This record gives sequence, structure tokens and C-alpha cells, in this order.
Amino acid sequence: MSQRADRISALLREAIQNVISRGLSDPRIRGMVTVVKVKTADDLSRATVTVSVMPFEHSELTMHGLKAASAHIRRQVGSSTAIRRVPQFVFKLDTSSARQAKVLDALAKVAREREESAAKDANNEDPESSAIDERDIGLEESGRGEPG
Repeated sequence: MSQRADRISALLREAIQNVISRGLSDPRIRGMVTVVKVKTADDLSRATVTVSVMPFEHSELTMHGLKAASAHIRRQVGSSTAIRRVPQFVFKLDTSSARQAKVLDALAKVAREREESAAKDANNEDPESSAIDERDIGLEESGRGEPG
């Protein structure tokens, strides 16, 4: 990607996020939508907009809404930026955050299981073996602490 395309991608990312943050009237667009990355073609004809949707359950419906609102978003971005020719937007879903959430859930589950097994092991210890025997520390039955 050229340096010019990089600068325009950064400008588009911020402008698209602002348009989405202000809200779109499409009821399909729900949840927290974040523009993760914008990759603009070198000829500036297309821009691939990668978005993250939280909660992930709303992602499919939100993607349909964003694709339908693409022309409106493009018009809004064009009016708010100094770009002469705004590229066509192609929206793609970023699934890395969903994968990350699944991995974190799995790690939390393993940690809970370890804590439960450690607690179970601690409860299963023989209380007689953990008690201190007076004979082990050298005390007589008289209790004075002097060897007899």
C-alpha cells in the first residue's frame, strides 16, 4: 500500500467510526460497532472496512445493515472530509475479537476447575496427619516442656 493510501485509510477509519457512532437509522445495526481497520486500494477505488460487533450475536444482522447503509455512510464521509473522490466501501466482519473472547472464556473455565480441584484436595486431607503431636516437639505429658 502506498503512503497516500495509508493516510487516506486512517482518515476514512476515523470518519466512518464517527458516522457509525452518531447512529444510523437502520434498526438492524445494533450493539457496539467498532471500525478496526480500513484498507484502501492503491487506486483509491475501494476501501475494505473491517468492523467488530459486540455482542457477537448481533454481528450477522449488523453486517447486513452496514452493507445496506454503505452509500449513506459514503456520502456522510464525503461531506465531512476533504477527499475529492470517496472510495466504495466493502464491509467485513472482524472475528478475531470473538475468537479472543472464546479463548478467554476457556482459560477462565480451566482456572475455575483448578481452583475447585485444589479446594477439593485441601478438604480431603487427613486431619489427624496435619495435627501436631506433642511427642514430635519433645514435650512430656507433664506439659512443662522439659525433657524427662
